[in-house]
Amino acid sequence: MNDKLNKSIVSRDTNFAEWYTSIITKADLVDYSGTKGSIIIRPYGYAIWENIVSVLDKQFKSMGIENIQMPMFIPESLLNIEKDHVEGFAPEVAWVTHGGDEELEERLCIRPTSETLFCEHFKKIVKSYRDLPILYNQWCTIVRWEKTTRPFLRGREILWQEGHTLHTTREEAIEMTLKMFKVYEDFQRDYLALPVIVGEKTEKEKFAGAEKTFTVEAMMYDGVALQNGTSHFFGDHFAKCFGIEFLNRDNKLETPFQTSWGVSTRMMGAIIMTHSDDRGLVLPPKIAPIKVVIIPIGKDNDEVNVALKQVSKQLEDLNITYKIDDSDRSPGFKFAEAEVKGYPIRLEIGPRGLENGTVTLVRRDTLEKEDVILEKAGHFVEVRLVNIQINLYERAKKRRDSMLYFAESYEEMKKINETKPGFIKINWCGDVQCENKIKDEIGIKSRCIPLDDHEPTGKCAVCGKEGKCQVYFGKQY
Repeated sequence: MNDKLNKSIVSRDTNFAEWYTSIITKADLVDYSGTKGSIIIRPYGYAIWENIVSVLDKQFKSMGIENIQMPMFIPESLLNIEKDHVEGFAPEVAWVTHGGDEELEERLCIRPTSETLFCEHFKKIVKSYRDLPILYNQWCTIVRWEKTTRPFLRGREILWQEGHTLHTTREEAIEMTLKMFKVYEDFQRDYLALPVIVGEKTEKEKFAGAEKTFTVEAMMYDGVALQNGTSHFFGDHFAKCFGIEFLNRDNKLETPFQTSWGVSTRMMGAIIMTHSDDRGLVLPPKIAPIKVVIIPIGKDNDEVNVALKQVSKQLEDLNITYKIDDSDRSPGFKFAEAEVKGYPIRLEIGPRGLENGTVTLVRRDTLEKEDVILEKAGHFVEVRLVNIQINLYERAKKRRDSMLYFAESYEEMKKINETKPGFIKINWCGDVQCENKIKDEIGIKSRCIPLDDHEPTGKCAVCGKEGKCQVYFGKQY
């Protein structure tokens, strides 16, 4: 086999950062543009994003959520209406100061997020309780002027979705916040095969201007956290700032309650850093644009061509996406490329196997090979795709669980952090001073207060005061 493609990938255990760069470039997911932090998402990479969008968009629409498109530019005066919100994003805001040769009378912010735009719009369209709830979502690009950039993980130009909803009651808004949070959790578990940890952000780490922020935290192969989606309950804070009111059933003015929630192409980084290996990209079948690559062996062989058509028809009948690699390259090169690209299954059709009425099926997750009956190749593919999806999740969960630790004391926490990658859970008093001490002295931040299993079992690991809850800490991308 021609292993040149695979061998050009740096080992993930040797240099994880270089390995990641190797994967995204060798698998042809991205190219670098002339503008730092703005990547070119190549067709194969964009096809993965399209699959993500397709699944989530259908889910949103089934819940009565409508898509909308907001402007890219936000006047500075509009952005400044909510001071805490502005302060949270100020270091990352990009500004437009000129239109053509003329200096603008007022600077325009290129949206880092769209809360202010939605609030301005809601104020115009909401008059009565009959106008509520409003359930909107937009798929768009945002700009955040990150100092350190890495494709899919932190960029200056980001593809994402952001939902914004408005409700008559606090209870209804909280219910919506948690409902969308659950949508994200289920999607990442069921489609991306990510064993995420879900919970609430601490007061210090919540979204600027929100009452509560719920987060989906994924652990990468190297034990580092990736915040992979958030859902925010704003209460009536933003609505009051922007003067949004509605007439209730008693014809009295009330202030509505608001939510916001979003995910981005960062999920693609999570897929790569959780499942891929030193041979290339590994994709969960449910999100892979091409689930099967068929490699015919033996050019212009009539028997192979007949079998190729037969297998193709079986896959089409089962609605399984596939491609045929009939390029003028060696079989070994094609095998290696299939591994680098991360196609979940490779089918090899050659004269030798066909003598026995079989084709060779190769799983990308384990690289296991098996000869399957030609007439039932589609059935075997269908079953193996399910097996691969399950195996990727279980394998990732096993690794994640092996890097979850509990520290009774501050010294134990420091020792674990110095010697082991992963997340550390502690009993916490809820005091931000203890949280800051961990960040400043140990160098890790709180990830979340887990929704489940968060009751304290003892004193705060930092100060020794009565524990109020348990919280995860860890390094982050």
